[in-house]
Amino acid sequence: GYEACCRVGMSVGKKHYRVWHNTSTCGPFGAAFAVAELLGLDDTRTVWALGNAGTQSSGLWEFLAEGAMSKHLHTARAAESGVLASFLAKEGFTGAENILEGEKGFYAGLCLDPIPEVVTAGPERAWQLINTSIKPWPCCRHTHPAIDGAIALHNEIAGEAIARVHVGAYRAALDVCDRPTPDDPYSAKFSLQHTVAIALADGRVDQASFDADARQRMVDERKKVEVELTPKIDAAYPESWGAEVIVETASGRRLSAARHDAKGDPDNPVTAAELSQKARTQLVAGGTSQACADDLIDAILGLPDNRPLRSLGLFETAGDAPPQVRAARSA
Repeated sequence: GYEACCRVGMSVGKKHYRVWHNTSTCGPFGAAFAVAELLGLDDTRTVWALGNAGTQSSGLWEFLAEGAMSKHLHTARAAESGVLASFLAKEGFTGAENILEGEKGFYAGLCLDPIPEVVTAGPERAWQLINTSIKPWPCCRHTHPAIDGAIALHNEIAGEAIARVHVGAYRAALDVCDRPTPDDPYSAKFSLQHTVAIALADGRVDQASFDADARQRMVDERKKVEVELTPKIDAAYPESWGAEVIVETASGRRLSAARHDAKGDPDNPVTAAELSQKARTQLVAGGTSQACADDLIDAILGLPDNRPLRSLGLFETAGDAPPQVRAARSA
């Protein structure tokens, strides 16, 4: 599933991301392939599943302009679309074989500069999953290299007042995250100014970093943060997602931190402890008990050694099928 999602994502081209949210557009392919594997679909039905996953691809960035909550819908709907496509394929519901490269397919409709050949290139190479990044902080990925640098500078500043902050970044980060005055949690999560300011102030970034109190506390600090395109960093993107943070203190000290890769990237990975702590925080915040969260984390980390994936019993009975599929069967 991850391989399908990543390979389609690699093929869409840079311009796709300016309008379309890749998680939402490419995610259905990954979800469909994963479920097709779990259902044991043959090659023909897997192709049907992918065809109908692709025809459901959607997800526009316009929600950012208003700070709307659509991104949550994007990820959920991408998963739902893939699950639905595979269950329908199992029932004999056909899908377009040329959904990607067809005259009126995915590339024609959503991609101005596609790279179709990467979808099937190098099948002997290691799977893209090992190159997948993990987000350590609950905000836009483009803010992460700057956050990493700002957290590192927090202890060096040692509580001294900040006069100015310079953030150098690549074009995509500025296109999405140059938001000096975020007025809601979502806008703050897509603001380089806010995320850098609060990382410098607190030495951490978590869910509370974006609430009303945190946004109000950072009003004056955000004004000190200027963001700018740095040609060297921009030239390295998208192979490297980097940033530089330069802080001038009130006493005239000049401190800097540069990141070639975002924290959580394969070349700058999170540790197992950091990953577990993130999962634990999210699970508990969502209502899971601490004990259950710990048990679930241990079970997931132990999957490769202790339990074949198919033994999880996913969708073993007709009653376990998604409601849309059950409704289609009834109809």
